[in-house]
Amino acid sequence: MKIAWIGTGVMGKAMLQHLFAAGHEVYAYNRTLEKAADLKAKGISVCSTIETCVAQKDVVFTMVGYPEDVEEIYFGKDGILTHAKPGALLIDMTTSSPKLAIKIAASAKDFQVLDAPVSGGDSGARNAALSIMVGGEKEAFLAAKPLFETMGTNICYMGPSGSGQHTKAANQIAVAGATAAMSEALYYTEQAGLNPEQVLAAITKGAAGSWQLTNMAPRVLKEDFAPGFYIKHFIKDMHIVQDVMNEHHIHLEMLDTVCSMYEDMMVNGMGNEGTQSLIKYYQKAKEK
Repeated sequence: MKIAWIGTGVMGKAMLQHLFAAGHEVYAYNRTLEKAADLKAKGISVCSTIETCVAQKDVVFTMVGYPEDVEEIYFGKDGILTHAKPGALLIDMTTSSPKLAIKIAASAKDFQVLDAPVSGGDSGARNAALSIMVGGEKEAFLAAKPLFETMGTNICYMGPSGSGQHTKAANQIAVAGATAAMSEALYYTEQAGLNPEQVLAAITKGAAGSWQLTNMAPRVLKEDFAPGFYIKHFIKDMHIVQDVMNEHHIHLEMLDTVCSMYEDMMVNGMGNEGTQSLIKYYQKAKEK
């Protein structure tokens, strides 16, 4: 199958390589071309424009940073809807706006369209162990499922267009709370003078256990703050949730609090660090 992939960041680069390893003919495009250059040595075709990337491809995947990026690559004059082959399957795996997912599906009359954001971080992308939440027509989902199975282990059809994005929004609410809880637990451990490795061994197997404690807390203890998922992108995700809830005149107090903490870190130049860097917010507060 001929596949176009747009967006070769931390997650996208690993995901497209699973498709290539499964025997598909993969063409990649990234706005900053240098970030995709290393893919050439692996046999993946790197394109200099969206037009050349998507032309005559059976499937077009997108995995970019922000909803405005998604809108531009789909609706721009040199975008996907102008140059993709009629009948192609278009799959946006960016965490984006549910409204935008619905807009793309409504506008792409000549295509099959899915919104399919993922959860599992950089490790999930590398290990093909992502959770993939899919919205769109059931027939399109079934056609795409074998492709998703090269990238993930938990493939979930959620309903019509926008449902994948709404599910990911719920996921990010839960992640916000779990990340804050992990950070506060580690900070408390530090202040109490306990051995953090022993504390993690004690609490990860009980009622407090979580993906964040198991996967991210060890990174914090190693002071590894490299981005498996960027702070700046997590803020974007939380803003998407807030936009949806504002339409219902509802505030999610926990999410709003965590978002404000990350926004403070962003102002202080930490937007390109991983979300596990939240521990620094607490450490900085003590210094004050």
